[in-house]
Amino acid sequence: MIKKKKREEENAIIINTGSRTDIPAFYGEWFFNRVREGSVMTRNPYFPEQITKYRLSPDVVDVLAFCTKNPAPMLPRLAELKDFRQFWFVTVTPYGRDIEPGVPDKESVMEAFKELSKKAGRTAVSWRYDPVFLSEAYPMDFHKETFAERAANLAGHTDQAVVSFIDLYEKTKRNFPEVREVFEKDQIELVKSFAKTGKKYGMTVRLCFEKRSLGQYGADTEGCMTKTILERAVGEELAAPKGPGPRPGCGCLLGNDIGAYNTCRHFCRYCYANYDRRIVRENARRHDPNSPLLVGEVNSEDTIHEAKQKSWRTGQRLLF
Repeated sequence: MIKKKKREEENAIIINTGSRTDIPAFYGEWFFNRVREGSVMTRNPYFPEQITKYRLSPDVVDVLAFCTKNPAPMLPRLAELKDFRQFWFVTVTPYGRDIEPGVPDKESVMEAFKELSKKAGRTAVSWRYDPVFLSEAYPMDFHKETFAERAANLAGHTDQAVVSFIDLYEKTKRNFPEVREVFEKDQIELVKSFAKTGKKYGMTVRLCFEKRSLGQYGADTEGCMTKTILERAVGEELAAPKGPGPRPGCGCLLGNDIGAYNTCRHFCRYCYANYDRRIVRENARRHDPNSPLLVGEVNSEDTIHEAKQKSWRTGQRLLF
């Protein structure tokens, strides 16, 4: 018998699909099935016998947040999400198949970005150019030139670009041993260039969890998914409680992620969310589009926590 337990302290307002995997690229059918069923479950990655169940209903989900390198598979069915308020990150980097072997051609991704922007609205779609690292194949000038090319292509379809420099997690160092950190002097030079380009093409360059001191070079350092950014996306005031962000110095409202680690088949070498390809392929084999979980099924020894969900929306429409 499956045990059920409610945890009143949980408050699932933002449903995030992109911190652990790329649901739009690989698991769209599963996601739309979850929307149709009206609920989704996710395992705690550190205590896998603990499962949280979230209602997927517009009255208790203030924002559906996506982060993807390929939104194209979900675009034909986007009308099924018309009752939900949405915010999208679409990552378009300068890297080739040597770094991102499973990511589609960047030109096709940018075309999908533009179609998404037309359907969801330009303030609800943000371009991510990250993580940034330097190497012989991808030197400083290459980043400056490619960022400018991407910005020119996406101009008018978004008003923000998010940049972050590579974090050397243990998984990253193991899967990408030749990578090195981007030192502060190089960060400054790149931020100056990116901010200048962003201004030219009507985009605010936002830094994702980088030093606040970089803000003096033209970038916004408040965060990439703050209360203000989400309010602009949904056009409505969110009475989000004040408190610490997900990490010290971060002002974002990241919400509750329904994905699972070791499931993204882009196989990017810098990825922090995959341990190795063998595990990813095994999890892909265990994926059932009809299951409430992204990977596997609910077992008799699992404990299900039903998240307490209460909207932050005040009903006050906002004009920006």
